[in-house]
Amino acid sequence: MTIRKATRGDLDAIHALWQAMEDEIGGPEWVRETWEEEKVDVERRLRDSAVFLAEDGGRPVGLLGLDFGNPKIAHIQSVYVDPAARRRGVAAALLAEAAALAREHGYTHVELDVLSANHGAIALYERLGFGEYQKRFAVSLDELDLRVRRQPREESMGRVHVQTDDETLVEHAVAQFVPRLGRSARTVVSTPRNGWIEVDDELCGRDPKSLRRLGQELSYRTGGVVLTLGVEEGEVVRYVLFERGSVADEYASLPEYYGELPPGDVIALGANPTVAHRLTGADPQQVRSIARTARSVEDLPAPHDLYAQLADVLGVGSEAE
Repeated sequence: MTIRKATRGDLDAIHALWQAMEDEIGGPEWVRETWEEEKVDVERRLRDSAVFLAEDGGRPVGLLGLDFGNPKIAHIQSVYVDPAARRRGVAAALLAEAAALAREHGYTHVELDVLSANHGAIALYERLGFGEYQKRFAVSLDELDLRVRRQPREESMGRVHVQTDDETLVEHAVAQFVPRLGRSARTVVSTPRNGWIEVDDELCGRDPKSLRRLGQELSYRTGGVVLTLGVEEGEVVRYVLFERGSVADEYASLPEYYGELPPGDVIALGANPTVAHRLTGADPQQVRSIARTARSVEDLPAPHDLYAQLADVLGVGSEAE
């Protein structure tokens, strides 16, 4: 195998390897380029920086582009090795040539981009000493418009309900665990009512992630059923039923409020009336009727009304005596 700098006479070979790379790991459609678009960059690299080809018996099997446009750091572009030539050190050899040329031009560092889903390439680069120093994010303009135009969000609220009469056990567990989540201004553990003990914590009430963590921890420590119920950002009503520390059922009134989900995940965030009945004694028909999902808050009862309805049907509301 040999590594050499490419010339304009190698454009056909570069095109073939580039096209194979695009077909295999080209990324989302909205970032893909045509060869005519890429060719402009390739010709610039051939003129101002470098393109390297790896050849095996005269057959091109690897490609690497190198850019010297940034005076601070050299940029490696389009590292690709033909699948039949992989695991033979081709990529490392290409990178070694690029590094040597970058050093000749006075650089002390090189960088490269890699798709998040390209786990094999990421593992290779990490083995060779590359480290992550920034991330690149993308969003469709339609999605961005939708989110930046959203009305200012309300503060979240929520409670944890532990299915036990052992108030001392709950108080002790809460006192131990809540400080691990952060600073809380107030924690109130209620006396047992209707077979449930309510935990109203200031930090967990306003932070859905902390609410979930507290609920799971209390279910694990008590070995029983715990319900977290809240309204997130004034719009999403969510409950999670834990059994012995594991999620048994989860419901979110607006499953795609935080972003688009695969269809299966949307379905999974619908209530399971059978599980809710088994763990709380709730009427399955009432759960099915009340715990509906939608794409818009306008298609459901007002969030705090829906919260109250769910609290009642699950046995932890003011009407559930």
